[in-house]
Amino acid sequence: MNHPSQFYIHQKSIHLSSLSSIKGKLNVSSTIRVLLFLAIIGSAYITFGNWKVMAAVLMAELSIFIFLVVRHGQLAYKRDLLKALIAINETELKVLDRDFYDLPSGEKYHDPEHFYSQDIDLFGRGSFFQYLNRTALESGANVLAAITKANEITDIPKKQAAIQELSSLPEWRQEFSAIASLVKTEVPATAVTEWLKEYSPFVPKKGKLGAIIFSSITLALLAIYFLGFIHGGIVIGWFLLGLAIIGRFVKKINTLSAHTGQIQSTFDQYYKLLAKIEEQTFESDLLKEKRERIINTTQKSSAILQRFSKHLDALDQRNNILVGIIANGLFLRDLSIVTQIEAWINTHKDDVAIWFEIITFFDAYNSLGNYDFNHPTHKYPEITDTPVTLQATQTAHPLLDPNKAILNDITIDTEQFFIITGANMAGKSTFLRTVALQIVMGNMGLPVCAQKTAYTPIKLITSMRTTDSLTDDESYFFSELKRLKFIVDEIKNDRYFIILDEILKGTNSTDKAKGSRKFVDKLVNSKSTGIIATHDLSLCEAAQDLSQVKNYYFDARIEDDELYFDYTFKEGICQNMNASFLLKKMEIVD
Repeated sequence: MNHPSQFYIHQKSIHLSSLSSIKGKLNVSSTIRVLLFLAIIGSAYITFGNWKVMAAVLMAELSIFIFLVVRHGQLAYKRDLLKALIAINETELKVLDRDFYDLPSGEKYHDPEHFYSQDIDLFGRGSFFQYLNRTALESGANVLAAITKANEITDIPKKQAAIQELSSLPEWRQEFSAIASLVKTEVPATAVTEWLKEYSPFVPKKGKLGAIIFSSITLALLAIYFLGFIHGGIVIGWFLLGLAIIGRFVKKINTLSAHTGQIQSTFDQYYKLLAKIEEQTFESDLLKEKRERIINTTQKSSAILQRFSKHLDALDQRNNILVGIIANGLFLRDLSIVTQIEAWINTHKDDVAIWFEIITFFDAYNSLGNYDFNHPTHKYPEITDTPVTLQATQTAHPLLDPNKAILNDITIDTEQFFIITGANMAGKSTFLRTVALQIVMGNMGLPVCAQKTAYTPIKLITSMRTTDSLTDDESYFFSELKRLKFIVDEIKNDRYFIILDEILKGTNSTDKAKGSRKFVDKLVNSKSTGIIATHDLSLCEAAQDLSQVKNYYFDARIEDDELYFDYTFKEGICQNMNASFLLKKMEIVD
């Protein structure tokens, strides 16, 4: 299976077949449960009056019924997991057809003050994040967004190796995501860890021992009663005493149950996610480091978390009348469970934050591995320490249809600046975003849309899409000046690749030309590297005075009263502009 679509079609077919089988088993399970329920009613009717026989028969039948309920729940979970896996493969097939606009857009991560995210359409409808993101957890999406905005240039080879390894594990990635997608109500990890750290126990230290002694006496009394040595009234009295004991703690137990009910689903799925990480042996350094942080020397972290999940599930069953009244009256069930929960919290409350961190890391990085898997023709940038900052062959924007995208080459040396001119709609802005996204993706460790890429890791900073602000009483021009000041201040402290699109748009042409030239001189003197796109041809004169500046352009031509673009990046200065032609063509002017 060389193409991702073949893999997804195959996986979908496998899961659909398994789902059909599971649905059949669920139907049989439902039928058996109904028949057993009728049998319970029938046996109760037949043995009515003979209380000892009736109690023995009903306990046996109820035990079987409970087993069947648990078994049915397990089958239902497998069904839900298969549905999630089918949905995952259907989503990937749609995305391969470039239909991804119904996926989470990441609009909430939009930050107009960020170094580059607003200018290169990192978030929002049709954004790179929307195309990239396959996280199943809200916390995972937060981590993925942070990765795309990090502007970090460290450990890139480690990141690349981790992404390549996850790319080679598509079944594992999908199973992880499917499990994570079944978290019904995700509570923020910080809220959970804070609650655990601040939790104050309320059950006395001897509460567990007391519950064991009480339960032992209950079993003894029941045995003596069935043997006919004591009256049933004694058992009833003991039962009422148990309810009275529970009553002393019921308000605090109710409060605890309300809190744990909110996080129960999270823990129920998270221990399974930990198990998925534990069962997989990783080879890349970054993934091994993350996995080792959850490896416990005595027992698996997943088993520890599963035990807590079972405690929470057991406490949740108190809402069942059979469990909540009978089990509490006879065995002080709530008290026993709460002591186990409190003991677990006391021992492992500091471990939960680490476990959650590792789970969200893998949820986020699975999106990166998925991107690599879906783009087998994309290449990982070669990290170089040569004077070349960026060298890309046959590159294009990854969101463009590969069957239609025009591929371009670019080689820009360190401390070099390109001035790009071109007609409207000729491809300048798309090219700027292509270069910017190559740098962002390279720094993230992702493969890029190019036949070959080499670059010296460098941070990115842009000014391409400035807006005015009515709420801040701020003009468009002043907003742009603030952005340019931000860039000037940042390049004093670190190396950046600078991308600017039509600077000083908010002033007259003479002032704009003069100011733009001074700004280019400042950037060149600061030994920065970058690209400036402009319609101001006078700015191209900088190349005559500064050896670091080179002119490039995107062309347009008019033939037979029609406008044509080749979207090709060429060295030189654009000679053909098209604004007047378009105004006339669209009958805006005569």
